[in-house]
Amino acid sequence: METVDSMIVSNSDELLTQNVTPKEVMFKDSTDEYMGAQQAINVEVRTSATLLTSAQDIQSSHQNLSQDGFSWDESEITSKTVDIGNSTVTVKILLMPEGHMMTKAFIIGLTTQDLKNHFASELRVPSDVIKITLNGKAVEDHQTLMGLGVQPHGTVQFEMSSLDPENYPIKPVKPQQECNMPDVITVRVQKDKDTFQDVVVEIERATRKKAFLGGYSHKLTKTEYHHAAVQTMARRRPDRGVETFSRDSQTVEVKSQAQQCTINTCTQMTKIGCYMSNMKDKLIIPGTYITADEYHSKRLKAVLTIQTYTRRWQAKQIAAQLRLDKELRVTWAEREERRKREEKEEQIRAEYHRRMNPEKKEDFALLYNALESWRQEEVEHIDATLCGAERKAALCALLEEETQLIASIGCHRIAAGERNQEKAVQAFLNKCAAPKRWQAFDGTITEMDTPYTIRAKELRDLYRSINLHYLSQAERLDVLLTLKHTIKEHHCKLTQQIVELINREADLLTRGVKESNLEGLRKRISTLFLQYIKTPIFNPQVPQDPSQPRKNIYFCRSCSSYLPSTDFALPANARVLVLCCRCSELDNEARSREDVSQYKTILKQLRKTEAEYSPDAKIMYLLQDQDLRYLVDVVWRAQSVLSAWNDLRDLLMVRWDKQLEWSPWNCILLTKDEAAAHVKVENVEKVYGMVLIRNIKHKHTLARKYFSQIPIMAEYLHNVDSEYAAHSNMLVTKPITTATK
Repeated sequence: METVDSMIVSNSDELLTQNVTPKEVMFKDSTDEYMGAQQAINVEVRTSATLLTSAQDIQSSHQNLSQDGFSWDESEITSKTVDIGNSTVTVKILLMPEGHMMTKAFIIGLTTQDLKNHFASELRVPSDVIKITLNGKAVEDHQTLMGLGVQPHGTVQFEMSSLDPENYPIKPVKPQQECNMPDVITVRVQKDKDTFQDVVVEIERATRKKAFLGGYSHKLTKTEYHHAAVQTMARRRPDRGVETFSRDSQTVEVKSQAQQCTINTCTQMTKIGCYMSNMKDKLIIPGTYITADEYHSKRLKAVLTIQTYTRRWQAKQIAAQLRLDKELRVTWAEREERRKREEKEEQIRAEYHRRMNPEKKEDFALLYNALESWRQEEVEHIDATLCGAERKAALCALLEEETQLIASIGCHRIAAGERNQEKAVQAFLNKCAAPKRWQAFDGTITEMDTPYTIRAKELRDLYRSINLHYLSQAERLDVLLTLKHTIKEHHCKLTQQIVELINREADLLTRGVKESNLEGLRKRISTLFLQYIKTPIFNPQVPQDPSQPRKNIYFCRSCSSYLPSTDFALPANARVLVLCCRCSELDNEARSREDVSQYKTILKQLRKTEAEYSPDAKIMYLLQDQDLRYLVDVVWRAQSVLSAWNDLRDLLMVRWDKQLEWSPWNCILLTKDEAAAHVKVENVEKVYGMVLIRNIKHKHTLARKYFSQIPIMAEYLHNVDSEYAAHSNMLVTKPITTATK
């Protein structure tokens, strides 16, 4: 293979283990240390393990000389001894207990105390606290490296620790770098034809990424050879103490501009001995002379013409933009009008659907409210048109019709209750049979089925099979047999009742009894089996009942039942719990028949909006439906303060001053469009008039007076007083208190 002008650096560990012969490489150096500038020197890179010791060289040389009949001269022996004394060795220091390795080349004649002094300056610790050991034994300070048995150009490894690790811990100054290069290499330089010199070279690892300057690639072996400059650090220029400046820093802008050079021309005329053709000559006639004033007036007219057309173009652009803005505004207005109309229709459609297909408590409250409105209209019509016996007869007929409507609503409620009960049972069974789920760090969802969830799935599937209709006799018997084997695992009174009912239905099926006569029996089996599923002993997925008695149990004076606090409607100004939620609903249906769903919608929207503004807000969560109803109906008269719009479906409750937290004394009732514009106002005192502001302040005072009677609200009222005074510039009058001595 051809020798390439580049450097091959081999790992010292590979040379030690594989005993690879170092390759002959070439360095390109810019210094004049050996062969002059840009002169290639053939060197041989070897690690310390592959070099022969000086003593072995002397012994082999002595044997060769003895064979030739020569002997060593005293001067040669002396020079050889001097060379051995000046030889270097590679010292590796293992810092304990960090395990950091430091490698350094030293003269073989140095003592251990010299090594301590050197490493004390590098590690910044006193030399008297440094302890050096070799193979687990302490090394005395007067011992030299040669006295420890280290061969010239050899390698020795010491352990270094601190005698006072608490006050003077030994830590490396520079972080250890990951590099596969050896710490020290030995380079054999050929000085003459038969003369070589071993030079120990320390490898300095660069902390920055070196620039790639190219290289060569062998066509056959595909081995890459990089230029030697890649393996060495860039040399800095010496500082001469003179401040220099470059041309780029002295000039503001560098510009290249071409210049027209002068061109010499000549004209040849016809003369004796020279004929010039005049076929291409042109006759130039001078035009009218234009004075400076005429020229400037002509330019002024041109400028005026350009300005005229330019302003016309600008005016057309502005008109087109205004026309486009008008079209966009009209389109937006039509779209908003269509959106409002569609929302209104959707609300009416949803309300109609709730009336025709009631499912929730709010739907039935809406039905009773519509019934009460119809009854009042009919009573007013009867009072206005009839009198005497005819009026009493009309009122009796009205009462009869009202009774029929109430009965119809009751039938719908019973049917809706059965559907909701079935949905609740299915949701309960699905929740018990749901596998355990958790989310990993990468967002993936992991699901796991436990023995308890598998048991819950079996019970759920069996419950669904029992409630299936239109099964054949064989399929029904198979389901009953499976149920019987499932519950026989536990012996109790409940399982015995289920087994007896199963045997009774199986006997009746074999006798050919109609299915319509078995509906009650099957309903009992389904109910008892659901009770079996809800028992934690039989279904471990069901939460255990608390062993201790329940807390926060209150007595309802209407139904005479002891219920938890969650079953009572608690207004903010309530002192005693009187009626539970169910009794309150019955009282409302029997007496006032009011619909509070609109107030619930306003409160829900208020909580959603305030959660986005300040997640730590608490006041709006303390308000109940009755409190918000008092705030809307009594304080704000159930209408917008700006437009007097009284449709509750279009009203929202927002902050009056958006810098302060929402509270009953910092709110305003507006429509949706008005609220969207109000939240963009930075200073309400500059936007609204003084009369309107005083009216709103008066309503805030009413709300403050009402809600200050509530103990939990009084605390927030005291906290916001200072905050309100800091943000408000209104004149506030306070009573003057006088103290008597």
